[in-house]
Amino acid sequence: MQGFEKYYRKTWHERLEILNKHTISDEQVKILKDGAKNPELGETMIENFISEYHLPEGVALNLVVNGIEYLVPMATEEPSVIAAASHGGSIVKKSGGFKAETKSRLMIGQVVLENVSDVSEMQKELELLEKDILKVANDAHPSIVRRGGGARSVKLKILADDLLALYLAVDVKEAMGANMLNTMLEATAEFLKSKLKSDVLFAILSNYATDSLVSAKCSIGVETLAKNGVDGCEIARKIAQASRVAQLDPYRAATHNKGIMNGIDACVLASGNDWRAVEAGAHAYAARSGRYRGLSTWNYDEKKQVLEGELTLPLALGSVGGSISIVPLVSVNRQILQNADAKTLGEIVCSLGLAQNLAALYALVTDGIQKGHMRLQLKSLAKSVGATADETKILVKEMEKRKVRDSVHAREILKEMRENRDE
Repeated sequence: MQGFEKYYRKTWHERLEILNKHTISDEQVKILKDGAKNPELGETMIENFISEYHLPEGVALNLVVNGIEYLVPMATEEPSVIAAASHGGSIVKKSGGFKAETKSRLMIGQVVLENVSDVSEMQKELELLEKDILKVANDAHPSIVRRGGGARSVKLKILADDLLALYLAVDVKEAMGANMLNTMLEATAEFLKSKLKSDVLFAILSNYATDSLVSAKCSIGVETLAKNGVDGCEIARKIAQASRVAQLDPYRAATHNKGIMNGIDACVLASGNDWRAVEAGAHAYAARSGRYRGLSTWNYDEKKQVLEGELTLPLALGSVGGSISIVPLVSVNRQILQNADAKTLGEIVCSLGLAQNLAALYALVTDGIQKGHMRLQLKSLAKSVGATADETKILVKEMEKRKVRDSVHAREILKEMRENRDE
């Protein structure tokens, strides 16, 4: 586009001037400027920086994990997510909280070899080179080795008659580890090119973190589930049945899992970690059987009178590095999370996802998912049609009374309110 040549080399003010000239108004430029609270930081994090996009952040309450209660910062634009997480947490808290564990914590990367004439023979050659490969990888990043981490194992997989994948598992300690792992993988690739005269297609980390699995479980006394005269046993049965549907129907599973990720993404984002990587890995894990299924399971034990829930996820999170170390708000959020290390953070996040899921299923099989959600949506709708803060509360109540929830009716009611006020 004319005028945007070498845009990345322009200063922040120059970029805004170019946008102003071609696409946006003076008033919109001011919005961009006002939104950029820390332009210098923005310039260090992304390319072609123009402003900061702000999401509301709140704190989920009542999350007890392995006997410790946490306040959990969550950044999200969606109404009801934080309320649901707090509600789910409060239900489980009454029965002792979540039990969570990290089964392993290694990041996985792959080097893919192409144009392989004999994949079986190449596999044998690579098996003999495992110790050398681990040394090459560790030599590429000695600082992680000094901290007790480093490359741990090599696995091989024949992908096709001409393609062979080498998987490198690395202990990245407290870091997210993406750059670290990619450095080690590229060194490994160069070694294989030289040693075996092989063609390397690519070398890069995988976001399918199956060697970094975290599980959260809970056991809830059904008496705590009773609501509005509905027996807790019946609610527990329905929650288990809804969970079963998510195992049988991918259409339900997608929404079931989206609800889980509502909480997980919000906390991962607030902690400065890569929520897109977590999201990709989670959905891949949901399809690990060859069929897309719900990530969590809920079972009603009629004999024990308990509802039991479990969630396992690949969670390669870090407590240092990347934006974690440079964004001031992330530092605040880490303090709110009691400066949890990477392992503990994963256990908190997994438990949060299960709490989120419980709240969603509980609402789904009792009052319906819209009851609490719509009140916040109506507040947003009132704001969008121009209601002031004082008018919003009255407008929301009137829309609920008339059972309407669209902008046309909202404007009509707001107009009536103002006309009646002015009389």
